[in-house]
Amino acid sequence: MPADPTALPEERTTGEPKRRGRPASFAGAAVRGARWGRDGVRSALGVIADRIIATAPRIPVRDLTTLRAQFPGLTPEELADKLVAGACAGTATVGAGVGAAAMLPAPPAMPAELAAEVAGVASVEIKLIAELHEVYGLRPTGSLAQRTAAYLTSWTQERGIDIAKPASLNVALGGPMRRELRQQIMKRTLRNLPNLTPFLIGAAVGAFLNRRDTRKLAEKIRADLRRHQISWDALPDAPADQSRAAESAATSRSGSRVDT
Repeated sequence: MPADPTALPEERTTGEPKRRGRPASFAGAAVRGARWGRDGVRSALGVIADRIIATAPRIPVRDLTTLRAQFPGLTPEELADKLVAGACAGTATVGAGVGAAAMLPAPPAMPAELAAEVAGVASVEIKLIAELHEVYGLRPTGSLAQRTAAYLTSWTQERGIDIAKPASLNVALGGPMRRELRQQIMKRTLRNLPNLTPFLIGAAVGAFLNRRDTRKLAEKIRADLRRHQISWDALPDAPADQSRAAESAATSRSGSRVDT
């Protein structure tokens, strides 16, 4: 006969008491909840990543000729400054809009608001990255899909594209790239959590954080692109009249500074 006739069979053989009843059920529920939560987060990140990948090829990107026509007489650095300022204003507007929508937060709507903000900011910043590559004469070769994959990689890794390395241009939207994209989305989502602060505080916080993050990203991209920058005159399709006009405008501005 066992020493404790009421013990369970495992306790009789091992001598170790087993948790049972309500504490054990709570522990099992907690483990299952953590597993479901992890799977839910992973699924949500995958949905946002798929949305960004699907939207990226449809983002309207202006080529160098269009940019120089819209901003005549500017040097590459001045044109890049204009693009960065416009992108910062755009992402700040997205952050302020999400913060205003979260003035009276509803917990079920918060994940959708964060997902919409991350996707909107990504679209603005990917457009900025593509146009900065145009300004610095470093448009990736290949089809629209290949260029889009390169710009997505640039946004994910927060660095410029080196067109001198063919391996960096043949980027497929495979497993490693999608994992990096999900990690970048997770990082952005965690940084955007203060945007959900109620009473319109989140609107101001969201505008400030998005403007700051976009400016930091632009600084990193521009630092990489400057190392491999190609002059507008050296580009194969550079119009001669536009290059001469840009040079004369830059000379006149520099001369006026000296005179002053």
